[in-house]
Amino acid sequence: MSEQQQAPRGTYDVLPGVAEHRARLVDGVAAPAFARAGYARIETPAFEHTELFARGVGESTEIVSKEMYTFTDQGERSLTLRPEGTAPVCRAYVEHGMHKLAQPVKLWYEGSFFRQEAPQAGRFRQFFQIGAEALGSDDPALDAEAIVLLARMLEAAGATGCRLRISSLGSSAERAAYSDQLKVYLRANEAALSADVRERIELNPLRAFDAKHEGTQAVMTDAPRLLSSISGEDRAHFDDVLALLTAAGVAYEIDDTLVRGLDYYTRTVFEFTSDRLGAQSGVGGGGRYDGLVELLGGPPTPGIGWAAGVERVLAVAEAAGAQPAAAAAADAYIALDAEADREAAFALACALRERGLAALIELGGRSLKGQLKQADRAGAKSLVILGGGRAAYDAAVKNMHTGEQRELNDLTKQDYIDRIAAELIA
Repeated sequence: MSEQQQAPRGTYDVLPGVAEHRARLVDGVAAPAFARAGYARIETPAFEHTELFARGVGESTEIVSKEMYTFTDQGERSLTLRPEGTAPVCRAYVEHGMHKLAQPVKLWYEGSFFRQEAPQAGRFRQFFQIGAEALGSDDPALDAEAIVLLARMLEAAGATGCRLRISSLGSSAERAAYSDQLKVYLRANEAALSADVRERIELNPLRAFDAKHEGTQAVMTDAPRLLSSISGEDRAHFDDVLALLTAAGVAYEIDDTLVRGLDYYTRTVFEFTSDRLGAQSGVGGGGRYDGLVELLGGPPTPGIGWAAGVERVLAVAEAAGAQPAAAAAADAYIALDAEADREAAFALACALRERGLAALIELGGRSLKGQLKQADRAGAKSLVILGGGRAAYDAAVKNMHTGEQRELNDLTKQDYIDRIAAELIA
């Protein structure tokens, strides 16, 4: 393959096997868990008006300032490939009048997202996420429910050993006041900070807590903490969340340096991390965003949500020793030789599939002996042999587990499908 034909650096092809593993995570683990908790599925477009993310996520965030894929369409509109899922779901909530429904409205999604960031293990420029959003209630039990839902999903996926870090950012006003206090502290220690942190003191000082620069980390050790200055009401909300997590048996670590990277967060913020991923340890996380819907033109609406990277969940599960579930075995492999009636064999395969059976038919030009080996490699439960000196509609059905073989003779064109299907189902 030429360099021009290869996938762009930082993206990847999801090949068979991996695709099935991902699908089982979404359909076999996440979807049933969401349904049990009353979450309905929602799909939003792969691209949105750029203003949605500039307003909702925050122009000072790295996502908006550095990482978005933005383009101008033929109508001179600025559009952006979605870098995250919360703002699009909140837009849909506003546009479709979901505030008129019984609250909270609980939604979940899955799909591809896009960010221009340096590719790393388990982190790509096009990546796949599962996410949940619950809008219309500020009950701390909704926070706890969302966190427990993600914790249980990670466990069910085999991504064991993840640590839950949790904190509270208080209200928007408290966060703004704290931001001003932190700016003063950072300016007083500016000489020891990294260049990128110095450049962002005015725009987003809280991101200094995420810096990998040793000098910045040393400065942040003594920096004032937002959690210690939130209001009594917000502290009570946070304490209720922690009590509910304890009641659900979910362990957590209070981390007052946890700020998350998006401007819309208020009150509860959390992240699940795994040491198995190295420096980029985040598996999934989120928080409460009580002002976002109103910012996007809707009524005052509290909300909470999270997202988990599918590639990262599967990477942790693999590192933890989880084995991907085996692909479902075919119910029948239809083998035929040169003497067999190919039209009858093809009709049989189609009919068996219509009856809910997984049926494979020889399509590779193998000899009858080669077909028997292929049936075994495919893990077929039964082998249906047509031809081999048998009459046109007669067949042999072999149980691939026991080796028992039954001859079905005197079959007619009218009844051979029914009789073979009955033998397979028996």
